[in-house]
Amino acid sequence: MAGGGAWLGQVVAQPAAAPAAEGAIGGLTTPPLYAPSGRRPKYRRASWSQQFQASHGWTPGGAGTASAEANDKSVFVRGTQSVRVTTNGSGKQSYVRRTGMPAVSMSGKMIRLVFRVDDVTNLAKLVFYLGSGSLANHFAWTLHTHSKTAANYVQSGEWVTVHLQWADVNAAAGTYSIGADGKPSTKTGFTDMSFAVYDNAGGPVTYRLQAVELIPDTVSVFPKGVVSLTFDDSHKSIHDLARPVMDRYGFPGTVYNIADAIGTGNFLTLNQMRSMQDFSGWEMAGHSYANAVHTASYPKLTAEQADDDFRKLREWLVSNGFTSEHFAYPHGAFQKTTDGVPVDQIASRHFTTARSIISETIESFAPAMPYRLKALTGINDGTGIGGTALSKLTGAGGRLDRCVNSGDWLILCLHKVTGGAPATSTEIGKSGLETLMKAIDDRGIPVLTVEEAMASYT
Repeated sequence: MAGGGAWLGQVVAQPAAAPAAEGAIGGLTTPPLYAPSGRRPKYRRASWSQQFQASHGWTPGGAGTASAEANDKSVFVRGTQSVRVTTNGSGKQSYVRRTGMPAVSMSGKMIRLVFRVDDVTNLAKLVFYLGSGSLANHFAWTLHTHSKTAANYVQSGEWVTVHLQWADVNAAAGTYSIGADGKPSTKTGFTDMSFAVYDNAGGPVTYRLQAVELIPDTVSVFPKGVVSLTFDDSHKSIHDLARPVMDRYGFPGTVYNIADAIGTGNFLTLNQMRSMQDFSGWEMAGHSYANAVHTASYPKLTAEQADDDFRKLREWLVSNGFTSEHFAYPHGAFQKTTDGVPVDQIASRHFTTARSIISETIESFAPAMPYRLKALTGINDGTGIGGTALSKLTGAGGRLDRCVNSGDWLILCLHKVTGGAPATSTEIGKSGLETLMKAIDDRGIPVLTVEEAMASYT
């Protein structure tokens, strides 16, 4: 590459970056040969916003609250202050809320939350309530349930952005209800909001609320929502079994590839990858360069080791004619490296998005955090093998109904396809895949690769 930039497919290869400056990610100094092109999602401007500056009128409280400062000027990410609350370790509800506000409509809108948890060790869950009548009538979104083992969307000491859409609402009370098809009984007349935090009764949690806002939802871009069908690990069955089924519907997929595996055993060959890309419109994205890294996952490496694998992966993709700038974490793991650098920050040096396997809420346009894309995984048509039963997508009021009726970006994570009955939660039978494709097609939901989906809102 001479002269600092040659077009390779649809993506321009970026010139080598300048030496790392103060504040560089993890002190990494070797520049990526192929940096992201900058096709980041546009920031959606709020039509209604509470940023918790002076005279905001919201009140901390609840039986689970030990102390609070409604105008905390010590830690904030907007303006000059935020709200700080510390729970009392009882497991009871702690909240920041306001009731009796001028009524707002949530038709065509989603909620954007910006908040921080100082230390997640004793965090149990986060819930947002929207309602009227001093919350006697309300809808509720459980936006985060904390795991002791898996990667968490909410991590210690980080400002986090979450989008809440109607497709994610999971409880209703009073005069409000959720229909069998997943539709809420109303989307207007809301006067009350509450951001609630529950600790695990093992100790206190300090949290800070910076913003509650309304922004245009996914329906404004995709009236019926959109589905992205993603496949991890480069299994040969994706070409042999999944592609013929999806070709009949004109559906493309995104394959997150392990470079080391290509051309070996029961994995895709380069020619198969090129055929899927060039003749069926599939996207060939990245999962890891080395098989050993995929097995271990990036948080088991140092920042330099992780960055080196990311760099080799992107170079391998581009050198073989695959221009995708999108990535999926092995095992969904994007926690910190062994020397304390967040893996998602390292991913941002090389890719435009990175997909997790978190699905406590479904993804949106634009995504709240592009390097923690949410996806529903373990989808299968088996019996007694765990994972996500196919019926939870295709049944009445399931994820596909919610997608088409309320709008979201439903990213599905699949792995291996089998001709018979699946044996593990990472397999789906060919017949199950047929059922899924027909269910999507019957509802008229568009299917886009991750690259195409992001191009729709950048």
